[in-house]
Amino acid sequence: MTVVQKITPYLWYDQHAEAAVDLYVSLFPNSRVISVERIPSGPGEDGAIIEFALDGQRMTAFDGGPMFKFSEAVSFVVSCGTQDEIDHYWHGLSEGGEEQQCGWLKDPYGLSWQIVPVQLSELMEAAPVAVMDALMQMEKIEIEPLRRAAGIGNDDPSGRR
Repeated sequence: MTVVQKITPYLWYDQHAEAAVDLYVSLFPNSRVISVERIPSGPGEDGAIIEFALDGQRMTAFDGGPMFKFSEAVSFVVSCGTQDEIDHYWHGLSEGGEEQQCGWLKDPYGLSWQIVPVQLSELMEAAPVAVMDALMQMEKIEIEPLRRAAGIGNDDPSGRR
């Protein structure tokens, strides 16, 4: 029996949905394009509807034309276990886009992302004011300064977690 995903994000792009999907699939493991359907007419004419899986989560991207734009009201949160992982997603998604405060960015296609360490809630719990003060100074999140602000030492001499 096939399991059907109950909720599927549907992303409306003015144009360049395929390029956006190619970027996302290149960055995330367990990702692939499932299907591409060309749009023969209408506002998205010559564009596509692309079904894809992003780290196993099925999504759809659509070239729908300029009527609707992405905003920060909706974003994707990427939980990262290490600084290397944060760096990978941050640089891959922000190149050609816009870096913002506290781990937020807009990719080159206008979609908002939050690239955050999985340890953030633990660090906030340890020292909420100090960690928030440190976080507010950052665009890309750096784990080690947050750990220092929380008063938690680093047991990894490389500083990479």
